[in-house]
Amino acid sequence: MTDSSPLPRVFSSDNTAGASPEIAEAVARAATGAALPYGTDDLTARVRTRLGEIFEREVDVLIVSSGTAANGLSLATLTPPWGSVLCHRDSHINNDECGAPEFFTAGAKLVPLGGADAKIDPAQLRAAVRHRSGDVHSVVPSVVSVTQATETGAVLTPDELGVLSDITREGGLRLHMDGARFAGAVSALDASPADLTWRAGVDLLSFGATKNGTMTADAIVVFDRSLTPELSFRTKRGGQITAKSRFHAAQLDAYLADGLWLRNAERANAMAARLQDGLAEIPGIELLGETAANIVFCRLPQQVTEKLLADGFVFYHDRWEPGVVRLVTSFATTRDDVDDLLRAATDAASTGGA
Repeated sequence: MTDSSPLPRVFSSDNTAGASPEIAEAVARAATGAALPYGTDDLTARVRTRLGEIFEREVDVLIVSSGTAANGLSLATLTPPWGSVLCHRDSHINNDECGAPEFFTAGAKLVPLGGADAKIDPAQLRAAVRHRSGDVHSVVPSVVSVTQATETGAVLTPDELGVLSDITREGGLRLHMDGARFAGAVSALDASPADLTWRAGVDLLSFGATKNGTMTADAIVVFDRSLTPELSFRTKRGGQITAKSRFHAAQLDAYLADGLWLRNAERANAMAARLQDGLAEIPGIELLGETAANIVFCRLPQQVTEKLLADGFVFYHDRWEPGVVRLVTSFATTRDDVDDLLRAATDAASTGGA
């Protein structure tokens, strides 16, 4: 017996999407023949070359299975156990990684800071980098972690990154970037990946791909290559150097080939813009914050939320505060998906949910 019920229209997260066909085909090709293990295969070398070209300099690359691993291992390399990680209070490392950064760092403390659109406020950062620095009774400010794009869908411009980087360097700290949606930020800003990372002072980048088309592969891109030996040992010790690493490398190789990573991000961003523009025309719906990438926050009347859920749309609601909804698009989101949601929201708003 088959289930004939319609598939849910999912706007809860971009990690609910499948994989790009090019990536699935690359994994199938990697399943034939033999290859050297533990990251010594030709595909891994090609990924390193591709990322070097994208970032306009030689980089080291460690392929991992999740963004959580990329963040935790990067922060552990930059932070002693008695150190602290300065981050935004809404950052993924602070709210959504179950203490993984503290686990990988053997106890370093996360110090959350404020700022609009999930961007760290420069004045708060300037105070935090010097707060009780050198006091043996306190954790030592060690690293600043920024998110690109942010958890609200905003993006940090090169100038904004430069301000945060200058404060970080003046305080003698390192700079990490959680780039789970890095491709979306590059697309939204039409900026050079180099200008958004190492030219702005970033030491390590958690290069996200699973939200944008790969299956199980993210990466750590190392700009300060003096960090590579320690990071390599930590990655192995953390169980992230896999024997048949070619399967992860095949995903990233296809992801980076022929601009697929940017095309996917452009589509996700375009669908979010279409969604945002449509919601702005519906009476009673209030858009919240800056949307530059593929995340839209809004406040919906209760009857609209209830109607959308009843119609099979899946999204987060009331998680942040009553009435607030997060809608996320992906490379797999279609115009029909967006327009169906907008029609349902318009009907609910005009009829009171009846």
